[in-house]
Amino acid sequence: MKFTLYMPTKVFYGKNCVKEQAKEFSAFGNKALIVTGKSSGKKSGALKDVTDILISLSIEYWVFDKVENNPSLETVKKGSIIAKANQVSVIIAIGGGSPIDAAKAIAALSVNNIEPIELLTTSIKIPSLPIIVIPTTAGTGSEVTPYSILTAKQFNTKKNFYSPYSFPTITFLDYKYTCSLPDRVTIDTAFDAFSHLLESYLSNKCTKQSAIYAIEGLKVFANCLLAIDERKFTDNIRDQLLYASYMGGLAITLTGTTIIHAMGYSLTYYKALSHGHANTLFIGEYLRFNNQADKEKIENVLKILKFSAIIDLETYLLKNIGKKPTISQEEINKFATLAMTQGSVKNNPRVIKESDIIKIYQKVLLR
Repeated sequence: MKFTLYMPTKVFYGKNCVKEQAKEFSAFGNKALIVTGKSSGKKSGALKDVTDILISLSIEYWVFDKVENNPSLETVKKGSIIAKANQVSVIIAIGGGSPIDAAKAIAALSVNNIEPIELLTTSIKIPSLPIIVIPTTAGTGSEVTPYSILTAKQFNTKKNFYSPYSFPTITFLDYKYTCSLPDRVTIDTAFDAFSHLLESYLSNKCTKQSAIYAIEGLKVFANCLLAIDERKFTDNIRDQLLYASYMGGLAITLTGTTIIHAMGYSLTYYKALSHGHANTLFIGEYLRFNNQADKEKIENVLKILKFSAIIDLETYLLKNIGKKPTISQEEINKFATLAMTQGSVKNNPRVIKESDIIKIYQKVLLR
């Protein structure tokens, strides 16, 4: 599977696309900052492939490999200081959603004279540095979205930074960089992609165009259900999971997400659950809550995935996602209040109140 797309991100998809399109790295000056995590860039081989190309093109580079899971405002500031000090002309993100999100923030901070907190509260005035993205997971879709999710201690949650300047300039999608992922990460990120496809399709902002992406992604994801259940991640399955993630990114770029993301953020922030794990816990109750508003679409999702009822899909997901966190009613009340501050709540197909969110948390986490 290989193709090129500009929307406005230029996408190269296919095995060895990074090396085959090495000339693309020469279009952005001769100084680059590579933003990555502690290990995935190295284990996947993506970091070496990129640095070999930069050396061959006489592009000077610095590696900022301090990005943690769910990157903080403090971390992106550190990265931007390095970018500014060395006058880099391009940011290269290698890794999962966290390095990509961090890279988008660093690219903005490197040219705008603002503090990181202002990314979440003001509009970006000056276009960000160009961003090249090489994902090493198949889940976030961040490689084609303008969104960056950052951990904001000031708000006691994760917050979304959005700017039209934060679309990656170029993205390279090669499933081979996901082959070193452990099963747990593969599954969590796959379910993250599924939540994007599902929420986009059911969003009240869904359009005919976004539905095309969402349905296409759901059909491809359906092909992977048995492999996920059996932990048999062949090259073909990893390629399909990466493609489904990509479709999810295109879909949510047009629609945004809904209450699943709003509710999941607190479980990531306070309970240290992965983003995909947190989202997946809510899918069953999310579908039940929205069934009266979007019954036809929900039935279509079940049909595509070949499940006869919501409970069957929920059972499959919960069997494969892992344990629920321990939680108190006091925490539920707090998390519901925080969820209502997220803009994605407004995209839900059925109008939802804080009391409804409390009930969903209770049904999911206290039963």
